[in-house]
Amino acid sequence: MSIKSRLTLMSFLQFFIWGAWLITVGNYWFATKQWSGAEFGAIFSTLGLSSIFMPALTGIIADKWINAEKLYGILHILGGLILLYIPQVNTPTSFFWVIFMAMLCYMPTISLSNSIAYTILKNNDFDVVKVFPPIRVWGTVGFIVAMWITNLSGNKASANMFYISAVAAIVLGIYSFLLPKCPPQKLISENSTFIQKLGLDAFKLFGTYKIALFFMFSMFLGAALQLTNMYGDAFLSDFAKVPEYESSFVVKYSTIIMSISQISETLFILAIPFFFRRFGIKQVMLISMIAWVLRFGLFAFGDPSGGLWMIILSCIVYGMAFDFFNISGSLFIETSTDSKIRSSAQGLFMMVTNGFGAILGSSISGYVIDKYFTSGTVKDWHSIWLSFAIYALIISIAFAILFKHKHNPDELKSIKH
Repeated sequence: MSIKSRLTLMSFLQFFIWGAWLITVGNYWFATKQWSGAEFGAIFSTLGLSSIFMPALTGIIADKWINAEKLYGILHILGGLILLYIPQVNTPTSFFWVIFMAMLCYMPTISLSNSIAYTILKNNDFDVVKVFPPIRVWGTVGFIVAMWITNLSGNKASANMFYISAVAAIVLGIYSFLLPKCPPQKLISENSTFIQKLGLDAFKLFGTYKIALFFMFSMFLGAALQLTNMYGDAFLSDFAKVPEYESSFVVKYSTIIMSISQISETLFILAIPFFFRRFGIKQVMLISMIAWVLRFGLFAFGDPSGGLWMIILSCIVYGMAFDFFNISGSLFIETSTDSKIRSSAQGLFMMVTNGFGAILGSSISGYVIDKYFTSGTVKDWHSIWLSFAIYALIISIAFAILFKHKHNPDELKSIKH
């Protein structure tokens, strides 16, 4: 099997694990377990809590002490074993702690998978900017396949989603040990400083204004992503409470409708090299922020009949909103940091987006929705999505004004080798 094929399989399984339960867990929580909305926000905060320190910590370990592919495999096997236990949990508090342990293992593997792919491609003289997006697109395909399997097998509100995810995680964990070696980039010498020995070199990036500002906006965009993950499927399923929509395709196959978002990702990932070279990193990130405004705004006015086109267009726009920032952000870090701390730097990027960003999005949105947009069991989805759109618009304007980055068509050539 070729290098690209091996990395493609890694990418597919990486996001298959997540897609099996992430979008549908809201249905499991509200419909099957009938737990409260406030507690549901706490569950999604586990993604953020685990991303605050685990990606940075594992990045440091991969940079300093252990092969990245081995660490990656160990984390997936442990995470898979924990996922197997989740269906046995019957209280919100216990669910929180078990899913938290699973996320402590899973969340750092996202940034590690990027670091592993970049390292292997560079070691084999591939052009990362051209080769990585087509590999990463298979991660999105994996996410879509998992969503469809969960929905079409009748498990979008069933505990079986966690079994599906667990099996994939254990398989990927074992497979990881067969990947090309990704040894630590820098050995620890006796002359290293205390900070260097601890592997905390990457935190000095916060002292650079441009990168610190980038991390701040990454956090705000990370919050926007969690809003979609938390409420997208529940929003579509809630149309069942409206008599004229209760038997609609959107209600029956809400997860498949949501998967259009991931299908859109596959197209926009492949377009990234063109957009990078034509517009540059800053403009690509700004485009993604404007796409978030459209994502939420279209949801605000969509419905399963006359407004179905808005729901579908919102899902299509999501591909641009998600990919253009996450992939461009990852490559921005790759081009702006020293090779000796790149795994750590990717971990920091993960920390601010899926760590602090996830906590910001899940905790604040859960409180605001329960307090201002919920009456009994009925949510005012129009106002909810509209407020999210305004939030994204403010972030877009601030980014356009504050983040200074001059486009250089050759800026991405530095990561070919």
